[in-house]
Amino acid sequence: MKSNVFMGLLIMILILAGCNQSPKTDMNSVVNLEHVDETYESNAISEETDVTASNQESSALRNLKIIKNAQCRFKVKNVDSVTTLARTIIGKHDGYMSNMQFKNTLHELENRFTVRIPQQHFESVLRELTDLAEFVDFTNITTTDVSEEYIDLQTRLRTKLKVKARYDDILRSKAKTVEDILMAEEKLRILQEEIEAAQGRLKFLGNKVSLSTIQIDLYETVAHRKEPEIYTRTFISKVRESFVFGLDMIEGLFLALLHIWPLLLITTGVVFYIRYRKK
Repeated sequence: MKSNVFMGLLIMILILAGCNQSPKTDMNSVVNLEHVDETYESNAISEETDVTASNQESSALRNLKIIKNAQCRFKVKNVDSVTTLARTIIGKHDGYMSNMQFKNTLHELENRFTVRIPQQHFESVLRELTDLAEFVDFTNITTTDVSEEYIDLQTRLRTKLKVKARYDDILRSKAKTVEDILMAEEKLRILQEEIEAAQGRLKFLGNKVSLSTIQIDLYETVAHRKEPEIYTRTFISKVRESFVFGLDMIEGLFLALLHIWPLLLITTGVVFYIRYRKK
């Protein structure tokens, strides 16, 4: 009897021990799942933060106001032909040439010109122009970041426009006396000058940023030519100079007669009067 009771108690103890172990196992599994979920959520937040930061950085880079300039000196085989090719390349990228200067010395031909090109084509145009060179003496590229000045000007301009709008409202509805009207108009005049100055500066910076500048020097070496000691004019040049001198003399005589036309008129009248008296 006692043995049966003992066996029953032992079985119950084993059953209870099994039940107690099962919840522990489930709790451990739940804790592990929660840990995995938290880790996944943390990784997702971290990735989202990285993407946002990357987008903000890309947006900031796009909004930078950078002025790009370059100075180059190239040796070429033929200045005229390379200048024509350069003009074709520049026109293909919506740019233009300006300030062209040609110089012919005893040992080389040189053509210097300035190129204004849209900023997005700056590198490609510079690379294509460099490919035309037989020898590159130097290429200097400079960049100037005017983003801070540009943003500051925009902020100041918006503030001044708001102040101007308030003064306009005062002038229209609240200025009662002549003194108030004159004071408001003076403030508006000063604000308008400052606004126009800020707008002009913004326009200047925008032009410099949107159109990059490339200064190109093309030169071609030629056989050294001895400078003549005496310059001898040709027969054709003498004829041309004589013809020009004759035209100048006729022009001068005609202008002189125009200057003394009153004297000529009086003299002619006197001569006719004397002849009439003699008759």
